[in-house]
Amino acid sequence: MTHTDYTGDVAPGGPSDVRELPHLTIRKAAVSSMHNNVYLLTDRATGHQLLLDAADDVGRITALVAEGTGRLDLVVTTHQHWDHTRALKDVVEDTGVETAASAADGRALPVRPDRELAHGDTITLGESTLRVIELRGHTPGGIALAYDDPEGDSHLFTGDSLFPGGVGNTKNPGQSFDQLIDDVETRIFGEYDDADWVYPGHGGDTTLGAERPNLDEWRARGW
Repeated sequence: MTHTDYTGDVAPGGPSDVRELPHLTIRKAAVSSMHNNVYLLTDRATGHQLLLDAADDVGRITALVAEGTGRLDLVVTTHQHWDHTRALKDVVEDTGVETAASAADGRALPVRPDRELAHGDTITLGESTLRVIELRGHTPGGIALAYDDPEGDSHLFTGDSLFPGGVGNTKNPGQSFDQLIDDVETRIFGEYDDADWVYPGHGGDTTLGAERPNLDEWRARGW
């Protein structure tokens, strides 16, 4: 059963939105003028918690952790861009929590990750398991996390690599649209079903079914 009131629509300064899955609770909050999304995943059996992207506003992040069980076991960073990492150093200094990111992006973070993640790795959170999907192109080592609900659909936390309406920005030096669209098409749309849910790094959520018909259009337009 999922939290029936969940919409994924959150705003900076506003409350978090909560989705209750049978074994995992997902809390989503927004911070900063860039409307960065911060996700807190709670394993319901053990209370272990994972924070995804300490984007900004350490006070709001601390409150979000407290909305769950109050403990923090790991912070995962989806990619190196500054707007997703501004609170990382403060969160680590305040809590001593371990951190994880890809090897390619980790060297650019304000805190060097304790664990370097690669495509296909798994993260154990209490009795729950998350799978690492590397999505290169927006940054050299962008990652998504996938939670495959044993009693339902999959839930994909895609950072800035996949949004409603397209993939992430690739217009700056060092970025690659071809690489990103290839990874998203093969590693996300090629592996997951239409009902599976997408939680991006900014803004509202979507499903793969809502986006799949537009893949050819995205590739043709080049963004």
